[in-house]
Amino acid sequence: MTDYAGIAQSLAARAQAAAEILRAAPTAQKDAFLRRLADALEAHQSQILARNRLDMGAGRDRGLTAALLDRLELDEARIAGIAQQVRDVARLPDPVGALTPWQKQSSGIEVARMRVPLGVVLMVYESRPNVTVDTAALCLKAGNAVILRGGKEAFQTNQALSDLVRQALRDEGLPDDGAVFVDDTARDLLYRLLEQSGRIDLAIPRGGTSLIEAVDAHAKVPVLQHYQGICHVYVHQAADLDMAERITINAKVQRPGVCNAAEGLIVDEAVARAFLPRVVAELISRGVEVRGCDKTAALADGVVPAGPADFDTEFLDLTLAVKVVAGLDEALAFIAQHGSGHTESIITTDEDAAARFVRTVDASCVLHNASTRFNDGGALGLGAELGISTTKLHAYGPMGLEELCTRKFVVRGTGQTRGDVP
Repeated sequence: MTDYAGIAQSLAARAQAAAEILRAAPTAQKDAFLRRLADALEAHQSQILARNRLDMGAGRDRGLTAALLDRLELDEARIAGIAQQVRDVARLPDPVGALTPWQKQSSGIEVARMRVPLGVVLMVYESRPNVTVDTAALCLKAGNAVILRGGKEAFQTNQALSDLVRQALRDEGLPDDGAVFVDDTARDLLYRLLEQSGRIDLAIPRGGTSLIEAVDAHAKVPVLQHYQGICHVYVHQAADLDMAERITINAKVQRPGVCNAAEGLIVDEAVARAFLPRVVAELISRGVEVRGCDKTAALADGVVPAGPADFDTEFLDLTLAVKVVAGLDEALAFIAQHGSGHTESIITTDEDAAARFVRTVDASCVLHNASTRFNDGGALGLGAELGISTTKLHAYGPMGLEELCTRKFVVRGTGQTRGDVP
C-alpha cells in the first residue's frame, strides 16, 4: 500500500524548507528567474507542444468536452502569451517588504504594516496547463514556495512546464523546491496534502465545483475558494444597443469555456423588443443555444424555453440563459438570487444607474460598458493570476502578487515600555 501520508509530509517539508529561503530572496534574483523562465518557455516550445499533444489525444479518448479541450490545448500563440505574462510579472513591483506609512501612537512608538509572503501555497487545478506557470511565477515573485498538483488530463504538459520552472530556479541560484510538482494524481495523496497544517499555509483549488467541494471537505489548512462563474451582462433601458450587442457576443462567444464568460443575459423590457431579435439571431448564427424566459421566447425566433435550473448553471459552453426584467430593481434582485459573486456587467449610458449597479452588486468584479471577459489578472494589470476568488477572506477577485502576501505589524520605538513592572 502506498504511504500517501509520508509522501505528503515529504513534499510539504521540501516546499517549507524552500519557502524559508525564498522569503528573503532579493527582487533582482527573483526577476532574473522569471526572465529566464520566459526565455525557456519559448526555447522549449516544440517539446511543450509535443507533450501537450499527448494530453489532447488522451483527452479526446476520454471524451472531454470541447470547452475542456480548449482549456487544455496549447499552441505557439498561447505559449507566447504565457511567456509574456511571466515577463509582465517580472516588471511588477515586488510586494515583499512594502511598508504602510508609519503612524505615531500616544506612547511614542511608531507602527506600520509590512507585506510578507504567505509561505507555502498548495495549488490544486484541472485542465489548464498555463496555471502551472502562472502560479509558479506569482508565488515565487511574492516569496512563496508552491506545490503544484494538476489534474491527470494535463499531466504531461504540466510536468514539462514544471521541469522548466525548476531548472530556471536552479540556474538563478534559488531552491528548485520552490516549485514542487506532484507527480501522482491520486486523490488520496491530495487529501493527505490537505492535512499538512503547519507546513502548508494556503490551498487554492481551481477547477470544477466537485473539485472545490472535495478540497474544502478534506482540508485542515486554509482554503481560498472559487466556485461557479455564473456571470451576467445586463442591458439597461438606457443602453447603447450596438455596444450591448458587441459586448454580449464577446462575453459569450470569445471563449465560452472560461469562468469569466457570460452565462446569462438580462434585458430591460423597455428595450427588449428592439434588442432581443437582433442579438439572439447573431448568437444563434455563432452556434449559441439561447435558452430564454417566456418573454424572450415571445420576442425572438429560435429561443429554447429556459428550464428551472438554467439560470443557476455555469454552462462553460455555447449556451446562454436570457431573462427579461422590468427594470434595474428587478435586475439587481435577479443577480442577487442567481449570480455567483464572480463578474457582473451593466450596459448603460445612464451614469446614475451605473453607479447604483456598481455599488449594489455583490461580485468580485463589476463592470460598466465592458465585457465580463475583463475579469482576469492580466487584463486588470496584475500580470497574471492564480484564480478568481469568490470568497472574501483574504482576497476577492483575481489573485495577484499582493494577494499572495499577508501583512505583519512592525513597531519601532526609542526605549518605550508599557505599564508598571509589578
